[in-house]
Amino acid sequence: MIKIRHIISLTLLLATLAAHAATFRVQAPTRVEVGGKFRVEYVLEGAEGINPSFPQLDGATLLYGPSVSTSMSMTSINGQTSTNYSQVFTMLYEAVTPGKHTLAPATITADGRKLTTRSTTIEIVPASGNGSPSAQYPNHQPQPYQPQPNNDPDFTNPMNQTAGSNVDANDFFVKVSMSKDVVYEQEAVVCLIKLFTRYNVSKFHCTQQPTFNGFLIEELPVDNNSRPQVETVNGKQYYTAVLKKCILYPQQSGKLTITSGNYDVQLVQFDVYSTPMGQISNPVPIDIQVKSNSASVNIKPLPEPKPANFSGAVGEFTATSKIYPHSFKTYAPATYSIIVSGTGNLKYIQNPVVVLPREFDTYDPQSKVNLSPDGNNMSGDVTFEYPFIPQHIGDFEIPDTYFVYFNTTTQQYDSIKVNGCKLKVEKGEGKPSDHYKLRNMDIRPISTDEMTLSKGQNFFVTKWWYWLIFAAALALAFAGLAFYRKIEKTHADTSLMRTRRASKVAQRRLKKAQECLNNHDSNGFYTEMLTALWGYLSDKLTIPVSELSKDNIAMEMEKFGFPQEHIDDTMSMLETCEFAQYAPSLDEGDMPAVYDKCAQLIDQLEKTKRRKTPTT
Repeated sequence: MIKIRHIISLTLLLATLAAHAATFRVQAPTRVEVGGKFRVEYVLEGAEGINPSFPQLDGATLLYGPSVSTSMSMTSINGQTSTNYSQVFTMLYEAVTPGKHTLAPATITADGRKLTTRSTTIEIVPASGNGSPSAQYPNHQPQPYQPQPNNDPDFTNPMNQTAGSNVDANDFFVKVSMSKDVVYEQEAVVCLIKLFTRYNVSKFHCTQQPTFNGFLIEELPVDNNSRPQVETVNGKQYYTAVLKKCILYPQQSGKLTITSGNYDVQLVQFDVYSTPMGQISNPVPIDIQVKSNSASVNIKPLPEPKPANFSGAVGEFTATSKIYPHSFKTYAPATYSIIVSGTGNLKYIQNPVVVLPREFDTYDPQSKVNLSPDGNNMSGDVTFEYPFIPQHIGDFEIPDTYFVYFNTTTQQYDSIKVNGCKLKVEKGEGKPSDHYKLRNMDIRPISTDEMTLSKGQNFFVTKWWYWLIFAAALALAFAGLAFYRKIEKTHADTSLMRTRRASKVAQRRLKKAQECLNNHDSNGFYTEMLTALWGYLSDKLTIPVSELSKDNIAMEMEKFGFPQEHIDDTMSMLETCEFAQYAPSLDEGDMPAVYDKCAQLIDQLEKTKRRKTPTT
């Protein structure tokens, strides 16, 4: 067992070391136009490095660098704390000479080892002449060129994001917007929560989510893996990212408001230094707190009066019906279905009312929803299934019904006729279901048998058998009273009752231990003894199994009112059984003595009454 534990520990240690081994890699574009500025990043993860050495890149001019950005995160799981440390060395170049240029490996020392990046090739091509030199990075698609107004400097340039400069609401904000200002009840409206920033964001945490009181919500997928987009707002350019997008279905009329959310954000500014080789920037984090705006929508009530068969559906829909199977036999299940398709609040439509023949055994309708986002609403279909089982042969009919909904285009109620069907039920195998029988028990068939009526009146108290039954009942009552008094007298002898109960408890608890004792199974014997003791103490002291421990048992026994000698005997018995369980070499001759002592201990514990808690 010890060797196996050592092997498992060594395996876990090696896996941990492999998971936290330091790595050193390079990130560089594969293709750059002449005159284009591009970054080369050397990323060290898992350790802190010293003595870095970076190669020169032919065909490009170093503008600044290396600038160093460090980050550290700590994770604690089950009391085990792990630290992840990373460094990023950034070099900014300007492409000069066309051709393919090889960037030699860089080196760094970390964890006592010398780490080396791979070599990579950067192709510099002539400028395309569109005034927007570009750099292509592996696994990334180039972003389309976004023209910038003359009064807006390049907000992506670190030289324009000086550390210590004020960050106001025009530099970073979260906006909540609605697709419509006025809608009807249950009409879809899209809520979009979007982030706008002119700085790089290193951390983003929502401390308070916006609330959507009065709405039912359908979340829409958001692609969080795509690169940030660039948008222009009031003449300024921003990186944007969608935080949340959902379709809301208002459930009441009036003005409904989506409250603002609170966010803790860490932005990145730069300390800029001038050197003989150019300017160098060093990232500096800055923490801010942001509160989004609130947004309101005016909800109009649905027109009154509402039709009698209105299903609660709002949108544009079609409705059809089908039945399965096509032939019917008694006691064989079948299903009548109504399929509603279209765009709107399909998920929240009520079951259309369908009247099935009384001769059918019917069950509660079921619905199956198949939805997908469609622009600013949800489209798809919902199938309402009405299961039934014919109980009689003959011709039957499911009448037509109507699906009524509110059309948001015409702003009025529309009614769609849903065809019923005629059924011919033939003889099948089986018998009527109990569900059908119970449902039809309210009116019983009229009896056609002859009824025998008597005009005479006889009093049963004049019969001899009445007095015989009365005497027997009286004797039985006296016998029962005498038996009750005997039991009450026995119960008054508390010492006797405790002894009886204790013996039963001991015998029941230690039954399996007695079997192991007879079979000379010492390991099983002590296991069952421990199980009996722990189980008995858990029941006696009302301690949950999850909280069973020697300390808790001793404390609860003292509260219960057990003498100290009983507490000491209990602790000693638990220790004896636990030691014997893990020491198989003990003499088996001790087992009968341990069994008797444990039985006596349980008897003693059973005789102790719980201490009364003083009342104030």
